[in-house]
Parts: sequence; structure tokens; C-alpha cells
Amino acid sequence: MKIINKSDLKSLKRSVDQGTEEQRKTVQEIIAQVKQQGDKAVKEYTERFDKAKLDALKVTKGEFEQAYDSLDGEFVEILKEAAKNITAFHEKQRSTSWFDSSEDGTILGQKITPIDAAGVYVPGGTAAYPSSVFMNVIPAQVAGVKKIVMVTPPDEDGNVPDGVLLAAHILGVEDVYKVGGAQAIAALAYGTETIPAVDKITGPGNVFVALAKREVFGDVDIDMIAGPSEIAVLADETARASEIAADLLSQAEHDARSSSVLVTNSEPLAQSVQKEVQSQLDRLPRADIARQSVEDYGMIVLCETWDEAVDTINEIAPEHLEVVTEDPFQELGKIKHAGAIFLGPYSSEPVGDYFAGPNHVLPTNGTARFSSPLNVDDFTKKSSVISYSRQALENNVDKIARFARLEGLEAHARAVETRKERWK
Repeated sequence: MKIINKSDLKSLKRSVDQGTEEQRKTVQEIIAQVKQQGDKAVKEYTERFDKAKLDALKVTKGEFEQAYDSLDGEFVEILKEAAKNITAFHEKQRSTSWFDSSEDGTILGQKITPIDAAGVYVPGGTAAYPSSVFMNVIPAQVAGVKKIVMVTPPDEDGNVPDGVLLAAHILGVEDVYKVGGAQAIAALAYGTETIPAVDKITGPGNVFVALAKREVFGDVDIDMIAGPSEIAVLADETARASEIAADLLSQAEHDARSSSVLVTNSEPLAQSVQKEVQSQLDRLPRADIARQSVEDYGMIVLCETWDEAVDTINEIAPEHLEVVTEDPFQELGKIKHAGAIFLGPYSSEPVGDYFAGPNHVLPTNGTARFSSPLNVDDFTKKSSVISYSRQALENNVDKIARFARLEGLEAHARAVETRKERWK
């Protein structure tokens, strides 16, 4: 992990993976085939890409029960407690409809309505992600979404990881389908004989999933096009190098393109963390992935002043930000851009990944400058409510008509003026 100064920070910026032209064409073809052939295409692509030949796409009640029975009771209780924490946090995000009336009889307001159906993509591959189930499903449930459809790729034997099924079972999600990749996104967007269409698709995936989400956006809503995971740590001389190194590697092991950055004004800390990262790397099961990540996208930014360190964090706008300083709350007001902010030495990033309650679906690659974590509002829509009284229209009809004619829209003007006939 190299030590750099702020002027070299531009080397950190990564573009979102747009995919190759060949990959985009492949995704477009998959979507077209799923739209035309439904389940048949989904099964064929599942056999082709996941090596799983499926008779049925939907997870059965027996498979849910087997997953529940296969995991030890302590793990079941841990998942239930995590779900409770995450639910409690998201319940505080609820928005309510509101209405405001004026003396002239005007009533204006905003009506909050949950979307009808949400689709959740849970990635497969080298690991199982029950946490992804919780973080995508729970805010939708709190918002009041009635139909939640989950898709996740099967292994070659046609099975879904027990932890993923257990998480879905705990939340009461019964519509779980064994399908991944672009074909899963297409099925959620347009529906098949078995898989119902939804209004919004959330959840991370590989480049084919990301490209498919881009293609279907507009026909359905999506959460974001997420890039590789990121962590930045803002630390002063009071931080422990061993803890900072461990936190940096917690993201490096995700993906070879993950980014791990320490920002500090303490040279002794910078040098100690550099040594600790190398030492701890050798003891990680996923050392090859983490080492590649650290070599390509890991760095320690050594700043001349503390103000420069804070400015550097705001320039990075990281997905995850840990503030490990003598008084972390004193720094909170200075942080403008970060997806999730972890304050103090005991708030290690995995606390947020799994258990504390806030959502771990976060903006990446600098998009925390203008976007937010997945939340309850993402699963609702807002309708404006307008009710004018006769008095209100009488008071404003000429102003509205003049405004319309200023824009050259005569029919707009006449639409309000025709109401004058009512009070002749």
C-alpha cells in the first residue's frame, strides 16, 4: 500500500465499468429473448451460464424448511436480531402524506404511496449474502410494498445458499427464484410465465447485471449502478495501526477492484499502517483478491494539515467512511460527502454491513456527492395534491392565463378562463 500526497489523489478515481461492446450486445440479446420466450429463455440461459438445469425456477417450501433446519440455532438467532435492528432503523425513515389548507379554500398536499412490486437481486458466486437480502427487502417492507420478488443464481446442482434462503424465510419472502445474471433482471423487468414483473429492481451484481439494469431502466426503476466497494479512513495519531489495517482489508477482500484508503496527517501512523497491511495480508483466506486490490487501488494519503485531510475525504466522497480520531463527533459536521459514516474506534465498517441497522447499499465511486444509501423513500412515490376553491381560482385565473400565454400556450389559458362561466 503506497503512501502518496493529496496531489496524487487523481489516481484513485475509477470509472464505472461500462462493459465492452460485446458484453452490451450479449445483454441486449438476453433481454430480448427473455421478453419473447419467458421461462424457456431463463432456463436456457441458467443452464448455459450457471451450469444448472432446472425443472422449476421457484424455490419450494421444502427448500426453505431444509435451509432453516440445516443452520445452527445460534446463527438463526443472530440473523433474526440483525433483521430486527435493520427494521428498527428503517422504520424511523417513514414519510407521511401531508395537506395544507388556506383561508381561500385551497388545499395543497403530498400523498405518499408505496410502489406495488419490488424485485431484489441477491448475488451468488463465491459467497452467500444473507445481508443483501435484509438490506434490500426490509426498506421495501417498511415502505409498505406488498409484492417482493427475489432472484438469486443457483449453483450447478440447482441450489441456493442456505443463508440466503434463511434470510428470506425470516422476512417472510416466499417469491424466490433460482435465476441470476442479465436474464434475472430481464425477468423482473418484463415478467415471465413464472416470475412476476416488478416496478423497481435493487441489489448488486456483476457487470452483466449492471448492464442489464441500465437497459431496463425507464421500463422499471433501479436503485443505482454500483461500482466496486470502497472504504476511506480519516485518522489522527490516536488511531491504532492494527485496527486501521484490518478495516482497510475488510473491503479489499471483496473484489480486486475495491478501494481502501487511509487519510491522515500523522506520518508515524501512515508508516505503521503500511506495515500492518502487508503483515495482515499474509493471513487472509482471500489474500490473492485483497492483495491485488491493495496494490492497484489501496493508498495512504499523507496530508500536511488536518484541514487538508478533511478536504481530501470530501473530494473522495467515499462509500464507507470511518472517522477514528480523538473526538470523531467534532469532525462529523465537516464531512459533506460519504455514503455511511462510522464514528470512533469501535465502529468498524462490518458493524454497518451486518448488524447495526443502517443500510449497506451505498453510493460508490464519488456518487455520494449527490446520492444517498438505499432507504424507505426509494420504495415509495409522491403524488402532488391540488384542490382549488372557486374563490382561489377567481383570485388567480387572470394570472394563470397570462402566464400560459407568455409561454405561447393558448389552450392552457382558455382551460382556466372557461371556469369564469360558472360565476356569471
